[in-house]
Parts: sequence; structure tokens; C-alpha cells
Amino acid sequence: MPDEQAYRAGFVSLVGRPNAGKSTLTNALVGSKVAITSSKPQTTRHAIRGIRTTEASQLILVDTPGLHRPRSLLGQRLNDLVRETLLSVDVIGFCLPSDQRVGPGDTFIARDLADLHRARRVPVVAIATKSDAVTRDRLAEHLVAIDQLGEWDAIIPCSATRGDQVGEVADLLTSYLPESPQLYPADQITDESTLVQIAEMVREAALEGVRDELPHSLAVQVEEIVPRPDRPDDSPLSDVRVNVFVERPSQKAIIIGRGGSRLRDVGTEARRGIEQLMGHRVHLDLHVKVAKDWQRDPKALDRLGF
Repeated sequence: MPDEQAYRAGFVSLVGRPNAGKSTLTNALVGSKVAITSSKPQTTRHAIRGIRTTEASQLILVDTPGLHRPRSLLGQRLNDLVRETLLSVDVIGFCLPSDQRVGPGDTFIARDLADLHRARRVPVVAIATKSDAVTRDRLAEHLVAIDQLGEWDAIIPCSATRGDQVGEVADLLTSYLPESPQLYPADQITDESTLVQIAEMVREAALEGVRDELPHSLAVQVEEIVPRPDRPDDSPLSDVRVNVFVERPSQKAIIIGRGGSRLRDVGTEARRGIEQLMGHRVHLDLHVKVAKDWQRDPKALDRLGF
């Protein structure tokens, strides 16, 4: 009898322009929410690892920020983060949303990936995301346009929201991983710290319903998590203090809302996820602060973890 197929494990980076469906696909592949999602561009600012473990393989997904032409120091640092990540993965998934035409942003990324492929021979799989949002004919046109954009190791369509072909995408990406034992425990689905996950939950809640220019100006930092003393063991409570930074007083007014109504909604929405993450009740204390032009200030970027 032939030997059993060897176990495979390794790192996959999902890249694409902003709002290409990378975070939604990451969550679908992992089977749990590990990356925040939003219709706003530049939602992802950290290389979040989601982990999909099966009996045959472990796929470690690095969900990077969207590659784009930077307009600020923050944008340049995010692009640097993406390129640094690409140098250390085993396979790249290039996400191109089916409900948008292949455009200059995709060409910009394809050129970067071609240079990387020549330098390191990293396999690149082109993924036509959001396939449920278009007709079959339009999807076929999109796949042809992707094929003409560059030389890919494979091309595959999928819908992360509907679950179409998500398993096939996982199998295809896994096929390019090296033979390796598991790199993370089987029950672990992310390696993000609790502080980062809490900050991302607050930012996701704050992004809902805001104007297009605000997402770029929004940063969140967890100041402290303090367990309440003298609570019974079967009913713990923690105080979670979080600062939400914007760049202008007018943006602060938008986040807070009339009479603080919007900030209360943000807190209510974020607290649900935080309590699920921590496994007990929390008191979430949100403060909105102005950090003028923080996206262009190297010291402010350093303080905020970029």
C-alpha cells in the first residue's frame, strides 16, 4: 500500500485592492470571524492570521490591507506591510471582485506580483471573489479579463458570503503548501492578541454608517482591561477602556452623534463581540479623541501601532 498523503501546512496571503473581499473570504475559509469586514475601503490595517485546520492540512491565512497608491504615511506603511508579508508566505491568493471591472488598481498589484514571482517563484492563485453578485455571463467575462491580466498558477471563482466554492479555494491553496507538521494547535483559529481583537471590534462598529472619508481617519487603541475586584468567581466583570482617535473635531462629532447616541450604539455593538471573546460581562468605556493628522505623523503612527 502507498504511504498516506503527507500533511501540509503553511502560510497564504490574500491580497487585492481595497474592498476586494479579502476579509470576508478569510472568515469563510476559517469558518469563524477573525477579520473585521466593512463596505468601506481600507478596513484591514494589520496582517491578521486566520487558521484553517483539517486532518490533512493547516492553512494559515494572512489577511493584509489592500494594496493601493498611498496618499499618506499611513498608506505607505500599510503597503510596506503587505510587501513584507508577501516575502514570507508559501502561496498568494490575488482577490479580484467579480462585481467590478479589472482596473488600474488591479494592474498595479499584478505588476507587483509579477516582480515577486520572478524573484521568489511564489505561486499566485487568482480568485474571482463575489461571484454571487453577477450573472454567469458577466462572471465568464471577468475570468477572461483576469486571465489576460497576468500569468497565474490557477484561476478560481467563489462567493464567500454564499459559501460557493470556498472549500475548493481552500483545497487549491493547500495544494501549493509544503509538507509540514501542524504549526498551530488544532483548536486555534487566530494568533491575534486579545487587545488587537478588541480594538478591531470597536473599529468595525464605529465604521458602520459613517461617511467615506472617515474610515481612513479612524484609529482605535485599547488603553487597559481591568477585572473588577470582589466579583464572584461565577460572575466576573472587566472594565475595558478604549480610545477612538480621529483627525478633526468635526469627525469627533460624527462618531459621538447627537447627545452621544451614535457612540452608545457603537459601544453596544462592540460590547457583544468583546463579551463573547472574553467569556464574561464587560463594561466598555469609550473615549473619542482628536489626534490631528495622525496618518501623516510618524510619532503618532508609532504610538498607534503602525
